[in-house]
Amino acid sequence: MSDTLIDIMRHGEPQGGRRYRGSSVDDPLSDKGWQQMRDAVADTECWDHIISSPLSRCQAFANELAAKLNIACSTEEQLKEIGFGAWEGRTSDDIQENESEALAAFLRDPVQNRPQGAEPLHDFAERVWNVYQRLADKHQGQHILIVAHAGVVRAITSKILGMALNDVYSHLRVEYAAIAHSKISLGKSPMLVLK
Repeated sequence: MSDTLIDIMRHGEPQGGRRYRGSSVDDPLSDKGWQQMRDAVADTECWDHIISSPLSRCQAFANELAAKLNIACSTEEQLKEIGFGAWEGRTSDDIQENESEALAAFLRDPVQNRPQGAEPLHDFAERVWNVYQRLADKHQGQHILIVAHAGVVRAITSKILGMALNDVYSHLRVEYAAIAHSKISLGKSPMLVLK
């Protein structure tokens, strides 16, 4: 059996610019965000299936790309972004101005210093990893694309590389429309493939 290839793509820039968008703020892509995503996949037409977060900043593009490539696209509820609780919809500048100590603590240790009402980071990472493993089993020997969020890319990266969540969330920058490539060979642990 051939390798299973799973690419994980972050959505492009949403309308409203940079802010803490978790699972409850569902801004659509900006025109620039659409272009970022189209540019990122311009030379790639090799996927067998696309799986998307249910949030519109992912799903709208996933549906467009699947139609263009004439392949199936499905939605996976558990791929939605981590919930940021009281910080949902707020900018870093706003939080810095009104809760500077809380923001500094969060940036130092995002595992222990979650915003009020936020989803625990370990729970989120486990949720995403379970989806990744299930999709890997379901699509063995295929090349699939997951269209999701920066948090999803970080959660999968932390598991594959065996890195602490604090390190991944504090130091791994995931740009808009970035794509992480992973490969699973029969009987082996998943690995990240840098291209």
